[in-house]
Amino acid sequence: MTTVGLLYPGHSAEDDYPRIAVLLDSDIRLPLFHTDIGEDAHREDALIEMGAADRLAAGVEELRMAGSESLVWACTSGSFIRGFDGAQQQIRELAQTAGLPASSTSFAFVHAAQALGAGRVAVAATYPQDVTESFAEFLGAAGIEVTAARASGIVTAAEVGTWERDQVLELARAGDDPRAEAVLLPDTALHTAAHLAELEEALGKPVLTANQVTVWEGLRLAERKAWADGLGRLFARPGDWPEGE
Repeated sequence: MTTVGLLYPGHSAEDDYPRIAVLLDSDIRLPLFHTDIGEDAHREDALIEMGAADRLAAGVEELRMAGSESLVWACTSGSFIRGFDGAQQQIRELAQTAGLPASSTSFAFVHAAQALGAGRVAVAATYPQDVTESFAEFLGAAGIEVTAARASGIVTAAEVGTWERDQVLELARAGDDPRAEAVLLPDTALHTAAHLAELEEALGKPVLTANQVTVWEGLRLAERKAWADGLGRLFARPGDWPEGE
């Protein structure tokens, strides 16, 4: 049994995680604790407060009791908004509090892109322009070139959580760039788990989404390899994709 603990802000697309768990091996568990979202706003001050150490610490003991072998702060904007160094400090503090390996969705995107060999990416974001630019800067600081970054201007996670298949596909298509080796959809409030195969088929390249990479990162920290059909190239079995594609 491998258990990855997730700290998820509020309630928007947390049902992606049980869907992912069903597609993974039956001995992988993804217990989730809902952190206090505070003000639901994709705005710098609100996002910084949402990722405050005391808000994250509130769920640590429950996830430890659930047998978690690693923890992931399942929020992209609530981590990268602090800048690269600030996001690193955030997960250092979380790891120290939990006594477990810890990460965040922002670093999950970095590590997933690196694992796929994607040094150039396009960002298709639900966020306002300034928040989208902050994510692009974070990726740049990690050594990943952002060839294009599209902002949708959505202010609240609650609204993002209502988006359905057609809107997700349109977001990805609109945010794609021919120079990019992968497309990133960086919002854990966005339902994407049911659409990953279709997204990659439509774009003809890897698509990394927030809830997908969050689970992958937790498994990486727990040193557990996992493969699954329907979860995109990130979870593809070795040899499923011809080299160079």
